[in-house]
Amino acid sequence: MDALAVSVTRVSIMSQGYPGPIMPKVLMGVSMVRFDLPPPPPGLLEKSNREILEAFLAALAAAGASEKTVKAYRAAISDFLEYIGDKPLREVSNSDVAGWVYERLSRGVKRPREEDGRARRVTMHYYTLFLRGFFEWLGLSVKVPVVRKPRRGRVEALRAEDVYRLIMAARDPLDLLIVALLFETGLRAQEAVGLRWRDIDFSKREIRVRNAKYGEERIVLYGQLTEQALQLILATRPPRSPDESVLGISYSGLYKRLKTLAKRAGLDPEKVRPHVLRHTFATEALRRGVPLPVVQRLLGHHDIKVTQVYLHILDEDVRRAYQAAFNPGALAQAPPQLAPIQQQYTIPPPPIATQQTLYAQPYSIHQPQQPQQQFQQPYPPIQQPQYTPPAPQYAPPQPQPTPIAYQAPQAQLAPLQPQPMHLQQPQGPQAAATRARQGETGEATV
Repeated sequence: MDALAVSVTRVSIMSQGYPGPIMPKVLMGVSMVRFDLPPPPPGLLEKSNREILEAFLAALAAAGASEKTVKAYRAAISDFLEYIGDKPLREVSNSDVAGWVYERLSRGVKRPREEDGRARRVTMHYYTLFLRGFFEWLGLSVKVPVVRKPRRGRVEALRAEDVYRLIMAARDPLDLLIVALLFETGLRAQEAVGLRWRDIDFSKREIRVRNAKYGEERIVLYGQLTEQALQLILATRPPRSPDESVLGISYSGLYKRLKTLAKRAGLDPEKVRPHVLRHTFATEALRRGVPLPVVQRLLGHHDIKVTQVYLHILDEDVRRAYQAAFNPGALAQAPPQLAPIQQQYTIPPPPIATQQTLYAQPYSIHQPQQPQQQFQQPYPPIQQPQYTPPAPQYAPPQPQPTPIAYQAPQAQLAPLQPQPMHLQQPQGPQAAATRARQGETGEATV
């Protein structure tokens, strides 16, 4: 096969965090390390499964993969080969892969420690990615369904008082240095174990991490507590050469020392691990105002989305902020910067009945009920004036007379002051006739 054919058929295998082959279409946009592997030699599929595996791992190591990456590939592919038994790789079908995935998800991967359901899915997520890259390299048209990686669970971090208890439980300078170094720098366990004296700049309080993830180097800083622990180590156990290990222990030794410290400090050993102290460093850095990109750089994350997982673990800070804003009497326990406000404004406590309603313990028939105390108002209640609505200014409408077409003239009314009887004119037709007759004869009426 000529050089052009080799470059065309070259297989690209990627490594992300947990090293393994990741196809670009699977985890697009994620920062990964690329390995360009040459094609397999002709006739490789005619050999045994173990020989094929060793040839693949040799090509992977020659491409620049780290020892951890090669070890992870070996574990995943060996687990699949153990499942199919003596069946040659060239005869593997899609049903074989599906059966392997189902078996491991149901019963777990054969590992020294037990795994829960989420841990199995995480393991099989990477195992299926590794196996897919292996088949791609061999040119086999076997479909490997990638197990979906479960969402990241709640990131565990220690409280500040827990770290203080670990420091007080230290038996020697090495215990103190382990806690201080992991807490103040956020180093990974393997990075801390691989730290050499030549990597420390005491004048700048800097540490050059040479065995970082992805094969890159980065600079981290350390604080006063780590400085004191390093000085104690130099005084009690001075190094013989700059290349000597600072901690002088392995990963398992570091792990065991932390577990022992947790027991001495009265903490749960299951919650005290090297990576938990790394989470604690990130949490405290964000809580103390360190910008997120700076924390990303100190932790050595390629993608800031990985660093953002530490933003949702500040539940305690969120709870404090909420209680300070909405809970009654929050200024009674105000921080120092709120002291002037607390002196200027005094908020009366809520009634005792309200406190018992909101914060009372569950009622028990074995506990006698305590008589409720009468709440004393700190100031006399304000008398609200009685409100009397004004009487409406309302005039009923006046009835309008009904218009008529014609109205007859009214008769003349008698005067209000009647004349004496003897002066009144007689009324009626007979009186009129009498007056006419008298007018003709000239007689006067007596």
